Amino acid sequence: MSAREWLEKDFYAELGVSSTASADEIKRAYRKLARELHPDANPGDSRAEARFKSVSEAYGVLSDPEKRKQYDEARSLFNGGFRPGAGGFGGPGGFDLGDLFGSGAGRSGDMGGLGDLLGGLFGNRGGAPGTSASRPRRGTDVETEVRIDFTEAVRGATVPLRIASPATCGSCGGTGARAGTIPRSCSACNGTGLVTRSQGAFAFSEPCRDCRGTGRIIDDPCTECGGRGVSNRHRTLTMRIPPGVQDGQKIRLAGQGEPGQRGAPAGDLYVLVHVSPHPLFGRSGDDLTLTVPVSFPELVMGSTLTVPTLDGSVKVKVPPGTNSGRTLRIRGKGIARRDGRTGDLLVTLQVVVPTSLDRKAKEALDSYARATAGDDPRADLFARAQRAGSGAAR
Repeated sequence: MSAREWLEKDFYAELGVSSTASADEIKRAYRKLARELHPDANPGDSRAEARFKSVSEAYGVLSDPEKRKQYDEARSLFNGGFRPGAGGFGGPGGFDLGDLFGSGAGRSGDMGGLGDLLGGLFGNRGGAPGTSASRPRRGTDVETEVRIDFTEAVRGATVPLRIASPATCGSCGGTGARAGTIPRSCSACNGTGLVTRSQGAFAFSEPCRDCRGTGRIIDDPCTECGGRGVSNRHRTLTMRIPPGVQDGQKIRLAGQGEPGQRGAPAGDLYVLVHVSPHPLFGRSGDDLTLTVPVSFPELVMGSTLTVPTLDGSVKVKVPPGTNSGRTLRIRGKGIARRDGRTGDLLVTLQVVVPTSLDRKAKEALDSYARATAGDDPRADLFARAQRAGSGAAR
């Protein structure tokens, strides 16, 4: 469970009991709600399922005496005197309460920030080396976009990326101090970034106000980055796009994001790929698709067509009596898969109807119509519609 949930969730309200409820009262309340909300009793009810999980989570904390004690102490301390926006942490000139949870706040199982804040309450003394304020922090991930053409997406390509993003300052090398100088350790917190104070029976820690939680004082900031250690820079990277990349796919470039702090690794760069459509070809997974116009005689009597591919052309045989709209598969003319196999080319045949005919063509068409007058392609159309209606009525 994340540190924030200890403060933001009201587990007593989830079970419908008071904060002074006995262990037996908590158990009875849980059993009653568990019977009512169990997924077996509410099949397909997503709300009941979510409520069942919340109730189970609340019972998991309140049924354990040690966890319940920690939960009550944390809520009492924060809700009593350290509400966001009430001065101190949340007021003007103070600190963002979210910073006190450490860089990993919000992730399941991360209690490091809360342990720093409450000092010895949970067995983690604030101000000790390795606290959240002084530990290395991985750089932030960065995202950019690139557009390639259809053929590059199929075959793969090497493209240059010019991006503007935070990078280690070239003037100070990331220290934040002017070239030739170095930051000094903060005397107020002894370089830990945290100061520990006592309030009643509790000891708690907060970010040092002198160094704002960094543990360092920069007397002479770098003029390029203003003491931040990073500056926005334009840089050009060479990126290899693998064959078969799809429109909207993200490619990760490890270590090409923002630089880390205190020697931590840099974040990653995620490149969102946009693929321009092709005027002829489409795509279905690893198969290429192509619509080919054909004439009526070519379908009736059969024919051999020459159709384009991305790297040339190929012949495809049309069997006699083929219907318009039929799709023929040409093996191995699609997109190369990562396992070494290749997709296919799917050719859909589409009859083209002439918009005008000369005299000879009309005479030939009239002759064909008279010769096939007894063949009605719609002979059973209404019969099938009537059978379908009868089946629906039943």
